[in-house]
Amino acid sequence: MGRRIRVQRRGRGGSTFRSLPHKRISPSKYFRLHKTGVKYPLTASIKELLHEPGRGSPLAKIRLETGAVFYIVAPEGISIDQEIELGPSAQAAIGNILPVSQISPGTLICNLEHNPGDGGKFAKASGTYATIVSHTSKGTLVKLPSKKLTYISDSCLATIGVVSGAGRTSKPFLKAGTKSHWMSAKGRMYPTTKGVAMNASDHPHGGGAHKSHSMRPTTVSRNSPPGQKVGLIAARQTGRALSVRARQRRIS
Repeated sequence: MGRRIRVQRRGRGGSTFRSLPHKRISPSKYFRLHKTGVKYPLTASIKELLHEPGRGSPLAKIRLETGAVFYIVAPEGISIDQEIELGPSAQAAIGNILPVSQISPGTLICNLEHNPGDGGKFAKASGTYATIVSHTSKGTLVKLPSKKLTYISDSCLATIGVVSGAGRTSKPFLKAGTKSHWMSAKGRMYPTTKGVAMNASDHPHGGGAHKSHSMRPTTVSRNSPPGQKVGLIAARQTGRALSVRARQRRIS
């Protein structure tokens, strides 16, 4: 019998494959501003700029005038003890939080909500931003960091500015140990080994004389057991079928 492969061991959910939650500070979410009876604009102050392991940009600790505290990813240009505003009547200044309907086209925003009240889903990685394109009857047209255009509800919140830490990816890791600590903080596997480089007892793709391919089909059923469910899972077509279709299109 072979050993349990990495997919099986990771799927079991042991501590080896999990990040350390006790080092986390808080989720990056807006305070619930979609409440009736709140007088806008609300004023708040930035109390701290904190580092959270596994997060590429700093977290900003924000305290509202009501005493409530929440955390968001820090945009570039903000500082400790800076006063910011929240709400529809707030000014479009860096760090302020407004509904997208009140933001003029061409403005760079971050920490954009997908649905009203979800706390922010888009443009939260370091150096990323979204752009307000136009306001339409369908909603606000926004250009996401992936360059995709999508319609967002007018009541979704966003922060004015670009997420800080834009130069993080420009610096190389230099050492494998640094990369290993970074990946473990995010709960990811590092380093990884190809299945074709293993023995047949360690992986379904292993055991071949050649390390370039597995010597057997790599497509598996969606209903395969965990020890076999590796490779092209429930593939609709293989590379050979795709190349034949491309050749037929080229001929026609």
